[in-house]
Amino acid sequence: MNIDIQHLVNIRQSLHQNPELSGSEEFTSEALKRTIIRHQPDEIIDNMGGYGVAFVFKGKSEGPCILFRAEMDALPIREINCIDYASRADGIGHQCGHDGHMSILVGLAELISNNRPTKGKVVLLFQPAEETGEGAIAVINDPNFQRILPQYCFSLHNIPGFPKGSILVKNQTFTAASQGIKVKLTGKTSHAAEPELGISPAMAVAKIIEELTKLPEKKQLFNDFVLTTIVHASLGDKSFGTTPGHAEIMITLRSFDDADMIKLIAHTQNTIRDVSELHHLQSEISITDIYPSTQNDPTLVKLLSEHAEQLGYELVKMEKPFPWAEDFAQFSQRFKSAIFGLGAGTDHPKLHNADYNFPDEIIPYGVHLYYSVYVDLLVK
Repeated sequence: MNIDIQHLVNIRQSLHQNPELSGSEEFTSEALKRTIIRHQPDEIIDNMGGYGVAFVFKGKSEGPCILFRAEMDALPIREINCIDYASRADGIGHQCGHDGHMSILVGLAELISNNRPTKGKVVLLFQPAEETGEGAIAVINDPNFQRILPQYCFSLHNIPGFPKGSILVKNQTFTAASQGIKVKLTGKTSHAAEPELGISPAMAVAKIIEELTKLPEKKQLFNDFVLTTIVHASLGDKSFGTTPGHAEIMITLRSFDDADMIKLIAHTQNTIRDVSELHHLQSEISITDIYPSTQNDPTLVKLLSEHAEQLGYELVKMEKPFPWAEDFAQFSQRFKSAIFGLGAGTDHPKLHNADYNFPDEIIPYGVHLYYSVYVDLLVK
């Protein structure tokens, strides 16, 4: 299971230097194709759900199709790390570690090329637009995905706050469901000296924020953890002479239980409509960034756990799901799937922080665990 670690580090750092936002991963896709084509995959399926690309290695006899997935996109975050491979894209950075996840699949491709499947096929999928929740479903709905149709799907995510190289596993719910709510309120402007002649959304905005922030405290409404987070609010225009006539609020909703998400959305919408009506405002509500909860298949979690222990890795059995979302959930809703965490270091900067940088030392852990599972399922 020898791999050229420095080569994978170089690839990771090159991807880090050239981050691309969701739906714009053209350079990333081309770089991956140039790199992995040397490992002679039997088939390359590109432009899946955008710039997604899959590399297929086929066995000589019938068997299952195994899919390993990595995300391609970066975030609209300005990196503050002082490193010689810092992001060259203004205001864009790989502050979630997708550059590291991709380099792990590149390493897996190298190992597979030297020990090709004896049965079935293995698919290395590089998926676009995970950060917007649009990429996985776009790939799955792409007609070319019918050429794959996996029996088992695997993915990983690096997790700061845990020992480097540790493997975090959990049956059933691994990450929360998440949806974004955009609210537009429309009233009527007036001269700031005559506020009574206008219809200001100011008090409505304050009330909506207050009510929605308190909503998770109403435990009797939900089965498990729910969270409402106000992520943006704006009111009127920057003018001392005019009262506001419009407002916008953005809220992120999260839940461990998909049924709770349905309830959470309903209560959120009802609150917005009731408050808007009380203040004589028109309201417009839209839903975006839709992530179901990620559900892990217990048999695949057991398989990952056994191989992690065989490799001598530290195994962490999670008691609660992570409160963030992952669009790998779209795969887990349709196929037997498992996503696991890969410890990035107990004192490592957190995901989506401006000083986050994927730790290159954990690349081999991801490569070798994936490869061990692959050999078990398609080579033995």
